[in-house]
Amino acid sequence: MSRICIPDYEYKERIARAAALVREKGLDVMVVSSTESDYANARYFSGFWPLFERAGVAISATGDAALLVGPECSIFAKDFGKIEKQFCLLEFRESADPSYPELKCSSFKDVFKAIGVSGENIKIGLGSYVECTLPIYEGLKENYPKAEIVKCNDIMVKLRQIKSKNELACIQEGFRIIELATDEVIKNLRPGVTELEMVGIAQRVIYENGAEYEGLPMYVFSEESTRHAISRSSYRKLGKGDIVQLNLSAKIDGYSPSIGLPVILGKLEGERRELVEFCRQAHQWTVEQIKPGVMASDIAKRFYKLYEDKGYASNYVYGPCHGTGMIEVEAPWMETSSDYLLQENMTFQVDTFISGPTFGCRWEKGIAVTDKGCHSMTDYIEKGIIELDF
Repeated sequence: MSRICIPDYEYKERIARAAALVREKGLDVMVVSSTESDYANARYFSGFWPLFERAGVAISATGDAALLVGPECSIFAKDFGKIEKQFCLLEFRESADPSYPELKCSSFKDVFKAIGVSGENIKIGLGSYVECTLPIYEGLKENYPKAEIVKCNDIMVKLRQIKSKNELACIQEGFRIIELATDEVIKNLRPGVTELEMVGIAQRVIYENGAEYEGLPMYVFSEESTRHAISRSSYRKLGKGDIVQLNLSAKIDGYSPSIGLPVILGKLEGERRELVEFCRQAHQWTVEQIKPGVMASDIAKRFYKLYEDKGYASNYVYGPCHGTGMIEVEAPWMETSSDYLLQENMTFQVDTFISGPTFGCRWEKGIAVTDKGCHSMTDYIEKGIIELDF
């Protein structure tokens, strides 16, 4: 069976669609930039994911493109990148800030000339506003002091929010692998093992079954650390009766879904069970609301009201969904201020989190919006609350 991945022709199609949006916004060129941890925008066009350094892609209004990398990634990029024109720029160096005094690098003027952008009074769009580091921004200003530099993140959201059949296949393959990892972790959960040991088991399984990397820094939390919306696993040993939160993931050609669920080392009773059950019911409610043509903010407002009605408003952190794809959490979020309509082939993580005074809980899975509703890309959550007998 051939490996599930994004074919080379799709990268060219993405550049062409981006160029059309660049023209539509009256830009001469768009520059996207990426880091090792948030590689998505550069990899979306080039297939290249940097190590240590930054990477970028410049796309002209005429549809030409170039991959931009730091000094140490030049050979790496030639071997892995899908864009023929490639340039080494000092602005994309690593955070140790080496000066490379013997190395002659290209400039943004060299890049823009090569992709057909001429003149000084040009309009440059930043498609990765948050990931654009200060050296990259200063390099653009130094080379083009008369240019107008504007934020154009909306181009990238528009391109990435609707998934192709190949993107959906990558995400679905990720869920297949995560289910295997989740099975294996649950099989090995017992009092006395550490959170980090369980992460190690998940890592072994995802690599053995075809993942290129973790889709997010996988975590296994227990008891008080389950209150953390974002955190890291520790050396804490699990105990009988603990609530253990799993959030496991697998990356397939850049696409990074995850599954999150609580597992109980014993029986879950009383107020603890009520909170976990409410969180699961809110998760299931959200899935039932998703269909094309629905305003995202309407779902988010009614979701928050569920928390208010049940007396959990003070335990609310976020919800009910966030976009997913090349990054496990990507735009668009589904929030009370979200003024967009759901469309077919949008993908979301239905991410239902609640944080209490002594513990928290998250139920999370991926869905794709269909022509009539939504398709759950994993049925693991439907297993319900998993209680292990110790």
